[in-house]
Amino acid sequence: MWACPVRRPVTSRKCGHRVRHTVPVTDPLADLSRLEGVPSAMGAAMAGVDAVLRDRGLRKVEPQAVADAAWLSARAAVEVSGPYGEQESADVAAATVRMLAEVPQQAELLGRAPGQVMARLHSVWGRGLVDDAELGRVREDAGVAERLTALQQLLTTPTTAPALVVAGVLHAELWTLAPFSTGSWAVALGCEQAVLVRTGVDPYGVIPLAAGHAEVGGHREALERYGSGTAAGMRAWLVHMAAAVGAAAELAPIAGR
Repeated sequence: MWACPVRRPVTSRKCGHRVRHTVPVTDPLADLSRLEGVPSAMGAAMAGVDAVLRDRGLRKVEPQAVADAAWLSARAAVEVSGPYGEQESADVAAATVRMLAEVPQQAELLGRAPGQVMARLHSVWGRGLVDDAELGRVREDAGVAERLTALQQLLTTPTTAPALVVAGVLHAELWTLAPFSTGSWAVALGCEQAVLVRTGVDPYGVIPLAAGHAEVGGHREALERYGSGTAAGMRAWLVHMAAAVGAAAELAPIAGR
């Protein structure tokens, strides 16, 4: 769970007199981005992405490279979310590729109607894996809807936090909250990718994020630390997120070209 907004002192004038009072700080994501070690970790991750997508002067990424990246992510997603049986692994991987193909069409909407995007990605991923009645439907367990609403409000509030921090918090919140009966982890990965597409960090969707999480290792442990709600736990997750993005950039199917 992200850090709660704090209050900061301000001075204003009332009837000609200076009045000191407090107002809420409404950018908790920016607060998280300033935790010790997070800025440098995010900077290193962005340097890795830039080396692949921008420093090399890429103007266009071929559709085959995007498809290859989706399959890299899908196979890794099976690894980090499993275990599954052999046939189930194949079905889950195919569903994840299908869902990732939907991300570019949903990315812009994420900043305006994140709940709609989450439901859509779950419906696309879950087709054939989840009962039709459960597609895109949030669990009715106590506290789930309230926390998901708070997350949506966070996503639609302007922030100065780097895109990687936004993506990391969104990933962790959806994975740990598990708002859907099954497949919430897939929605977490899809929304994480959507943030990077929407903000221009990875406009092509060619950085296989799940492959980066698998390459770095310790994904579940980092999420557990995030779930503790402590500053140290959230810091550990964001540093893991940054390392995963950097690793994913190196694994991108265009990195060696």
